[in-house]
Amino acid sequence: MTEAAARAHVERFNAAVTSGDWSAFIAALHPRAVMTFIGPPVGPFRGREAIADAYAADPPNDAIQIIDIRSDGDTDLVTFEWSRGGTGTLTLHHRAAQVDRLTVRFD
Repeated sequence: MTEAAARAHVERFNAAVTSGDWSAFIAALHPRAVMTFIGPPVGPFRGREAIADAYAADPPNDAIQIIDIRSDGDTDLVTFEWSRGGTGTLTLHHRAAQVDRLTVRFD
């Protein structure tokens, strides 16, 4: 999509980690979004409701800082660093101005 869309996604994530309110983050997802993790043995989560339930049951407690963003059409690749250490990548696929696929890879 654009670097701005990827930054907005990360800002919503970090705001939710800080506040515990995931509603704005979840609202920005496509209703049939799929969230997949590579590394930890969780997911995939299919649909906005399943993703919301996953965050309610086990909310992240670590914000991320963007290292780099590469955008190509409807896909953004975000390289990031966790605030408590460690790195990873976040791949965002967009449809109709919403995130419809998210893949989080832990290094």
